Amino acid sequence: MPEPIVFISHSRIKEGMLEAFRDASREMMPLIERDKPGTVVFLLYTDENDTELHVVHVFPDAAAFDRHLEGADERVAKALAFIDTAGYEIYGSPTEQTLETMRGFASELGVPLTVRPHHLSGYIRPSRG
Repeated sequence: MPEPIVFISHSRIKEGMLEAFRDASREMMPLIERDKPGTVVFLLYTDENDTELHVVHVFPDAAAFDRHLEGADERVAKALAFIDTAGYEIYGSPTEQTLETMRGFASELGVPLTVRPHHLSGYIRPSRG
């Protein structure tokens, strides 16, 4: 049975860019929802001061994470106008290709990438929408 993967990115919102980032994310979200159906969770959170951004992604399997990364270079480049990436976390076992891509992003940005590959138990419940 495929194992789910959780990917969390941590960033700092650039001074004075919160509203512009909110607008850009509202424009981007429907496109990602449409183009990345295997991304079952894609949620953006800020801290109490609206200075930190944490983005939570959940994928039902490694292949969905691979598909999510298609076009990521362009999305990351656009986001970097608003944020400074602080680090990445991956829970689960992505493909080697995805690990290499994420290692490349982390290295290029000079941020940590933490991987916790061993899924012990749990589930993703599909929407009953």
